[in-house]
Amino acid sequence: MTEDPEQRPASYREPQQARSAATLARVLRAAEEIASTSGLEDMTIAGVAQRAGVSVGTIYRRFEDKEQLITALSERMLERREEYVAAQLRTAEPSLPGIMDAYAHALLQSFADSSSLFPELLRTRGTKSLDRGARTITELHRLLLDAAAPYTDQIRRSPPQKALDAAARALLGACFHNSIRPDPATGEAARRRYADELSDMAIAYLSTPDRRPGADT
Repeated sequence: MTEDPEQRPASYREPQQARSAATLARVLRAAEEIASTSGLEDMTIAGVAQRAGVSVGTIYRRFEDKEQLITALSERMLERREEYVAAQLRTAEPSLPGIMDAYAHALLQSFADSSSLFPELLRTRGTKSLDRGARTITELHRLLLDAAAPYTDQIRRSPPQKALDAAARALLGACFHNSIRPDPATGEAARRRYADELSDMAIAYLSTPDRRPGADT
């Protein structure tokens, strides 16, 4: 996904060597583990350093403060979700049901990963994080539209592109809602069943002719 560099949040210092990149990955993994179990507010630089097996100074050489570390964590998680959904769509069965099925399952899994941390990152870190989160939502939406484009002749609602857009928005909303509701679908079997239901609803909608006169205007 291409971004305008001026829209990106203030960046941390990117590693130049493989060893530094490995250390950064370990730090971000530790930060995600702590934030996922204890929340962002209780995550500290010292705690992340201890979990990652590095010194506090090592982290401060890369990040100015905790907020910059959270920005990097947000980038890592959001980019990973975009890449995961894109990969699942590339291997989907080449049909409209195949694309919708792969998208629902990949999307639900990507939102469910790290449980409450993902929505917390989107809603509590200020305007820049919200903007970055919105770009990910836009990218996930685009991924489905592009993947389903070759199969729009299988859509019976009119116009097909608007119907596909509505289905994509509904799936995004349902998966995000599941990640923040107090009783989400958890566990592999429950998530698979919920994703199947979402996909079935989307396919039924796209495969059903309009019932309202003038719906295609």
